[in-house]
Amino acid sequence: MNKEYLQKFANHLKKLRKELGLTQDDIANEDISRAMVSLVEIVKTDITLSKIKAIADSMNMPVRDLFAFENEEN
Repeated sequence: MNKEYLQKFANHLKKLRKELGLTQDDIANEDISRAMVSLVEIVKTDITLSKIKAIADSMNMPVRDLFAFENEEN
């Protein structure tokens, strides 16, 4: 597990979620629990592609937007 990459993903996810005014409960759905969203945001678990898709769908955005951090300067 690449913790540094997961941390970047987690930070970006949290930033996007807050920008959209969403809570972890708002993102949760039948495919991903609020607890799983929390674990992802605090980098306590790796995440599967199907869970990433569920998050993107809940946030009404394409999956690629969740990976936009790859193009940002850090």
